[in-house]
Amino acid sequence: MGLFTSDIKTLDDLFVHQLQDIYYAEQQITKALPKMISKATDSQLKQGFETHLHETEEQIKRLERVFEMHGHKPKAVDCPAIDGIIKEANETAGEIGDKEVLDAALLASAQAVEHYEITRYGTLIAWAKRLGRDDCASVLQQTLDEEKATDQKLTAMAESKINQKAA
Repeated sequence: MGLFTSDIKTLDDLFVHQLQDIYYAEQQITKALPKMISKATDSQLKQGFETHLHETEEQIKRLERVFEMHGHKPKAVDCPAIDGIIKEANETAGEIGDKEVLDAALLASAQAVEHYEITRYGTLIAWAKRLGRDDCASVLQQTLDEEKATDQKLTAMAESKINQKAA
């Protein structure tokens, strides 16, 4: 189902489609993070990726709860946006020989993922509230808070040492 198909007629349909999109995205992120962990050379960055992998696994479980709360079975639909972000990250990482520069590239790629997720979760929360589903919004808010915290940690890591080492 494409985003602008006749299958999406209501805000509720759009909400469910977006849940399916982020469900797919989170699953792809759990596949990409182990590769990023193995490529990272900075121990703090590596640990941050490991922590976020565990968080992402919990976020998938939360999404499954939201699907069920909303009366749907968890289902993923392709998300070209996350596929593109991950593809770009893999291509960039494959072209960098300097390990400090590689760490900076991995961190930047992780932030691109975080920013995508922040956008999607923020939208889902707004739509859930509009649909009268404060229960769903509350569960999604937990994930949004984690995504924002991860982004802040990555920014702090980049500014305090990763980018300095890469320079």
